[in-house]
Amino acid sequence: MAGTAGARGETKAEDAARPWYTDLTPYHWFVFTVASLAWLFDCLDQQLFLLARNSAMESLLPPGTDPKLYGGYATSIFVAGWALGGLIFGSLGDRFGRAKMLTLTVLIYSVCTGLSAFSTGWIDFAAYRFLTGLGVGGVFGLAVALVADTLPDRSRAGALGVLQALSAIGNVIAGVTSMYLGHLEQTKAIAAGSAWKYMFLVGAIPAFLCVFIQVRLKEPEKWVRAREAGKIAGVKFGSYAALLGDPRWRGRAIGGMILCVAGVIGLWGIGFFSPELVGDVMQRSLTAEGVPADEIAGRKQYWIGINSIVQNIGAFIGMLLFTRLAQTLGRKGAFAIGYVAAFIVTVAYFQYFNGRGDIWMSAVMGGCQLALFAGFAIYLPELFPTSLRSTGTSFCYNVGRFLAASGPFTLGRLQATLKAGATTPEAKLDAFRNACSMMSVVFLLGLAVLAFLPETKGQPLPEE
Repeated sequence: MAGTAGARGETKAEDAARPWYTDLTPYHWFVFTVASLAWLFDCLDQQLFLLARNSAMESLLPPGTDPKLYGGYATSIFVAGWALGGLIFGSLGDRFGRAKMLTLTVLIYSVCTGLSAFSTGWIDFAAYRFLTGLGVGGVFGLAVALVADTLPDRSRAGALGVLQALSAIGNVIAGVTSMYLGHLEQTKAIAAGSAWKYMFLVGAIPAFLCVFIQVRLKEPEKWVRAREAGKIAGVKFGSYAALLGDPRWRGRAIGGMILCVAGVIGLWGIGFFSPELVGDVMQRSLTAEGVPADEIAGRKQYWIGINSIVQNIGAFIGMLLFTRLAQTLGRKGAFAIGYVAAFIVTVAYFQYFNGRGDIWMSAVMGGCQLALFAGFAIYLPELFPTSLRSTGTSFCYNVGRFLAASGPFTLGRLQATLKAGATTPEAKLDAFRNACSMMSVVFLLGLAVLAFLPETKGQPLPEE
């Protein structure tokens, strides 16, 4: 018996040492690829908006209107749509299937991103951003639930961490797009100030992914079996009443939501305003160098694209490192390190970024902030049963966005308060730096809530 136990122990150790992908079948790879691409293109659309936001506001708003303030409003509206879409499609994914709803959400965010290019004013632009948010919000919970329910348990954490890391590739593509269109503006191949329109048209491309999703993607067998058994037992799939009414899941849902609020506000309310900081710093630098006024917009857009690429290369590395930490130290230990690092690095970035020589700082901030999102992909589906996996994951990731939607708005108002009376561009830039630094304390909220959440490393997915 002792020899048998020892052999089993050696087998488990050997299994743990093997890469996560060695157990995948061709169909597992297909599911992982489709889910990763859906989330990659989702993040491409998000990043295109961030990179085009300021230029779009300058084009659509009357002269003399603050583009950063209205850019914050547009971001809040987008994030609010994201939150609502996540709630709706998370529940529908548990009720009617992850694959069906994933197809629909990709179609929504692609088409509405393309429509944003045809905006004629701030109001219709904000409306398109809200509709895009509905589709964007549904993808994360559906994609991670699809992978969690389809792939072998041993492969789950590694696959979900890589799925999240690959989202950085979508962000890099957005950065390259921004650079290329900035070059076209600079060389007058396209009209000055029109690059943002072309960027949103690029965002319509993922609609073609829907064709491949519809043809081959099947619902996970685990979900199909649980759905049939649930009909007999009377289990409510995709029910928020079941999620929040059952003490087993309510505490996890609320704790997971707060965990996500800290990361989402930190990224969308602070970190993703780095293009505005980089744009202002680069414009000041280019003006001082004597660059002609009609070339500054194109060159500034080019450096905003460089910043996005560097930031997301750092994010890719950070998410892979977080995945490794989550597999070795456990989920809670990895989050504790991640939130402390995100707080320190974000403050340092907004205080000390001063020019092209500091562009490496964007990689460090991107790595620390977005590493947390690899944790969300790994951890959230491990908190809930099959009947509530998409619902619970989407609840945590997206209900928090209703609160996170206030982040860009708060940043805009805080910046306006701090720069009251400021008469020089330098003073206004300092106000923006200080507003971002003050808001970075939100990362510590994620650190505090860890004490109330369970460790799930090495445990099977929960069931009813």
